[in-house]
Amino acid sequence: MAKNKKSKVFSNARSSRTSNQKDKYYWRAKSEGYRSRASYKLIQINDKYNVIKKRSIVVDLGAAPGGWLQIARNLSDEKVIGVDLCKIALLDNVETIRGDITADVTIQKIMKKTNDKNVDVVICDAAPSLSGNWSLDHARSIDLSKSALSCAKKILKPGGDFVVKVFQGDMFKSIMDEIRLDFEFVRAFTPRASRSQSAEIYVIGKRFKL
Repeated sequence: MAKNKKSKVFSNARSSRTSNQKDKYYWRAKSEGYRSRASYKLIQINDKYNVIKKRSIVVDLGAAPGGWLQIARNLSDEKVIGVDLCKIALLDNVETIRGDITADVTIQKIMKKTNDKNVDVVICDAAPSLSGNWSLDHARSIDLSKSALSCAKKILKPGGDFVVKVFQGDMFKSIMDEIRLDFEFVRAFTPRASRSQSAEIYVIGKRFKL
């Protein structure tokens, strides 16, 4: 994959902002100081599945602009690390890495920040840039989720947890089956904060099987 195409697929910073004017979660995020309406999706995921705990070391893949990092920081007293191809604006008590999640050097940078300790939780709310061609967008989403899973398998400790966004479609079952190979508990979940017209769904994998 060409470098310029990777920058489109593996960053979450330029997702669509259409219809925000009538979006209650958008306005709520602005009033409560969150960088993204997506913050509420992670809150709702964690309320149901208790993925991030007080002592969790958390890595957020495709983390820009930082909405999920803010929630992870609030939920955990441990190290929180954000990774994205785009620069992430500074957040208190959050460390960031500018890099490609498919690159070995990025894995090395993550492990350096954890002092070579494997992490408790990997989360990923990244989405591909939308082309308007649904089959292509779905395939890119599956590719991205598989890249996030591959990264997670390299840095998670046994028993660790994983959350990734996927677009629903004919290849959705394949990524669910792949995640089931590596986690004892796997569920698909749509938070209330997801837009009703969105095809996104989140896959939660708990208790990583090393």
